[in-house]
Amino acid sequence: MNAFSRRGACPALAAPMQTGDGLLVRLNPVAGGLSPKSLIGLAESALRHGNGIMEVTARGSLQIRGLTPDGARLLAIEVDALGIAVRTGVPVEIGPLAGIDPYEIADPRPLAERIRVAVEEAGLTPRLGPKVALVVDGGGQLMMDTLTADVRLKAVRADNDIIWSVSVAGDGRNAKVLAKVDADAARDIAVAALRMVAEKGREAHTRDLSGRQLASLAGWHSFAPPSGRTERDAIEHNRPSIGLFDLNNGTAIGIALPYGSMPADKIIGLAQRALALGTTEIRLAPCRALLFLGQPAAANLPLRDTAASLGFVTDASDPRTRIAACPGAPACASGRIATRDIAETIAAENADILDFILHISGCAKGCAHPGPAALTVVGDENGAGLVVNATAKALPAGYRPGYDAARGISRVAAMIRSARLPGETAAACLTRLGAAGIAEAYRQAQTKKRK
Repeated sequence: MNAFSRRGACPALAAPMQTGDGLLVRLNPVAGGLSPKSLIGLAESALRHGNGIMEVTARGSLQIRGLTPDGARLLAIEVDALGIAVRTGVPVEIGPLAGIDPYEIADPRPLAERIRVAVEEAGLTPRLGPKVALVVDGGGQLMMDTLTADVRLKAVRADNDIIWSVSVAGDGRNAKVLAKVDADAARDIAVAALRMVAEKGREAHTRDLSGRQLASLAGWHSFAPPSGRTERDAIEHNRPSIGLFDLNNGTAIGIALPYGSMPADKIIGLAQRALALGTTEIRLAPCRALLFLGQPAAANLPLRDTAASLGFVTDASDPRTRIAACPGAPACASGRIATRDIAETIAAENADILDFILHISGCAKGCAHPGPAALTVVGDENGAGLVVNATAKALPAGYRPGYDAARGISRVAAMIRSARLPGETAAACLTRLGAAGIAEAYRQAQTKKRK
């Protein structure tokens, strides 16, 4: 099995990954962002060498789909010609507003760079699996709580000092807090944790470390014993990467790609408009968004209007932000259902109940949302299955024909509306109704007979 077909890899520019619609490459610019001209050039390359589909992932990476082996090689040459340097090695992720956010507790960039250097000097990169990642979160308007990581370092205030809370194996809700330490000790703990992971093999993560190993990390120069609870306080204040954001100098506007995906020609159109309005930099952001920086404040509204006219998501309340949908059929050869068509119908008809994540997956791989979702519609040989509170890999509780999946979800939505208690969220109502009742409603939705 060659590098083009190895599943579970991170599809970097130098090692594209085979998917159902061709090769996929993922880019993370070293500079953190791209000039509008560079993004236009990259999108033009995607049109020439791929299927014209570009994506921004939930972690804020840029993906280009539908490449052939020759196309991937030519794309790499053109990326180099554009002067776009891309990151390699173990991902050490920081927020897209790092260093320019007036509300952040600490600039995470220096610590992130020190960790990158230490990991390379320790020779850990080839010994760690492709999915191992670290997060260094300085706080602020766009925190990183929704991202899972093997090691997460979060800036916190302690009296008049700034220290780093170090946790492992999870996101901002469920990661296990080990210690609260200064920057030097935080770097040392992060590298020590990765050494332990590397000793267990390339399939290992920090979740595989023993209690004794975690205890040894927790005792490393801690300022105070960890309380034992996870860091849930900050996640409630997390903002999606959509809308206006104050900067140390000016403002940024966040615009998302619906379901994380957009045709390259529309990205070109938006970037050209941004360039004309004075945008100097476009940054990739979590929650599948682009941040536009440098333009005068008066340009933000016309830029947003252009984005909306092109089909981008410009409002954080847009129901499409609560639906995770892969390309599906016919774009992906692995897709059994037309995921994007289903998603658009559900978003238009049932926006009022979407206060939870709905996952629509063309197959059981679940690429768009690997974790559990309240509801997942998944395509397989039996049609469109419904999975409740699990991942796309789970056994569906009920089926409908693929073309009729949106109608089934509409029946579930009607059930929520009739059963929801005053003040109850749709997510809580789903939990109370239970998987069996939800699946029954999905299965029993009636279709009109064709004459």
